Amino acid sequence: MRHKFFITIFLLICFSTKAQDSVTLDTIYANDQKNVALFFPETIRQGVTGSDNFIFTYNRDKEQYFGLLQAKPGKASNLLVINKNGLIFSYIVVYKKQLSKLNYFIPSLSSIGNERPKKTESIVVDAPKKSIDNKAYYYQEFCSYLLNRKQRIGNIRRQNEGIVLSIENIVFDKEELYFVIQIKNTSTLDYDLNFLQLSVQTRQKGKKKSLQNIYQEPLFIHNRPTKVAENKTVRMVYVLPKFSLSDDRRAVLELNEKDGERNLSLKVSHRYINNPK
Repeated sequence: MRHKFFITIFLLICFSTKAQDSVTLDTIYANDQKNVALFFPETIRQGVTGSDNFIFTYNRDKEQYFGLLQAKPGKASNLLVINKNGLIFSYIVVYKKQLSKLNYFIPSLSSIGNERPKKTESIVVDAPKKSIDNKAYYYQEFCSYLLNRKQRIGNIRRQNEGIVLSIENIVFDKEELYFVIQIKNTSTLDYDLNFLQLSVQTRQKGKKKSLQNIYQEPLFIHNRPTKVAENKTVRMVYVLPKFSLSDDRRAVLELNEKDGERNLSLKVSHRYINNPK
């Protein structure tokens, strides 16, 4: 059994080395004074480091979503982690005496591949069941991650009397779409929100053409304010179940002012919905 274990470790490190040849890996810093926590989108099945001066610990008896990394002074190495669903994550690990970051929330999109690529093309892998609290926690952390990235998908914006509504990014992760939304108030009056909602708009066929809006209920909303003060900007994330649109449909983001008329309707082409980041 011990012999098979070391063979497995050797093969994993070789696989990680090949992956690094074609993928630019992120760097994670650790030391021997503090635990650096890595939170993954699925439970950890296996984790291994490339040298003895780095230790990655995780619960081998009961699969959990996080592992702890520690390091002793020495040369840089690598960390390879495989989730329960087969996703592979690889990082350069470096010893650093002073740490500025102790928690890493790893999104699915940072995976370098899957250990079963042929099977995942045709077989849907059932995700492990999660409690509502775990799901909300993941949404919360991934939304924070997206706000910190500050990545733009295009120039999707509308303006009305000093209020600018824009969609900065649309990201697909697991089975959800994440809409990163910004409201900027360049006016001299505070803006009180009545509602901010997303709908799917369909053009009705026939002699009398009309538009039908179908409201999309968010699964989670992160950082939505009730007020945007004058000369202030707020950013938030709406999490919705994954959906796609045909050519005759589009998404519409509506911003409505409470006790006011500075309302905005932002139309989003099906191209952005069907091709998220």
